[in-house]
Amino acid sequence: MSRIGKKIIIIPAGVEVKIQGQEISVKGPKGTLNLSVHPEAKVEINGQEVSVKSVGNSQEASALWGLTRSLVQNMVTGVTEGYAKKLELQGVGFRMAVQGKKINMALGFSHPVVIDIPEGIEAKIDAEGFLVISGIDKQQVGQFTADIRDFKQAEPYKGKGFRYVGEYVRRKAGKKAAATTTK
Repeated sequence: MSRIGKKIIIIPAGVEVKIQGQEISVKGPKGTLNLSVHPEAKVEINGQEVSVKSVGNSQEASALWGLTRSLVQNMVTGVTEGYAKKLELQGVGFRMAVQGKKINMALGFSHPVVIDIPEGIEAKIDAEGFLVISGIDKQQVGQFTADIRDFKQAEPYKGKGFRYVGEYVRRKAGKKAAATTTK
């Protein structure tokens, strides 16, 4: 039994959920999201509530039950509030700028790194200098943020590179000079 799958999803005002076969469409003030549901899970609408049921008794059906419920909940939250992740860039000479639908970054390579912002994602640099990635699809926001972070992850010796705001980077001690003894 999935504890997550048993929970009911409340549909807030201004959000419309439609089910056509195994396709779910959630429309809200920020946009529309679609999901194709696995045949092992069944989604039902009862008034202003959405419930997810497991079709089979297999372990896979139980896992898909909770997963499907979480995906539908993420869709409802995305079209009402949206999702955002913040990246912080540390390091001398490291810079980033948003120019139209591209992010231009100087990360210590011999060339600037330019990445296109995908459709449905917004990127901006806030007043504190953090790169804010936002959108309605939680998976897309998280994946794009992780892709940017992969260009220059925070390294453990000096801490230079991208990190999520609030992320702790464990620091290592550098090389120590060996003491020479003469006899």
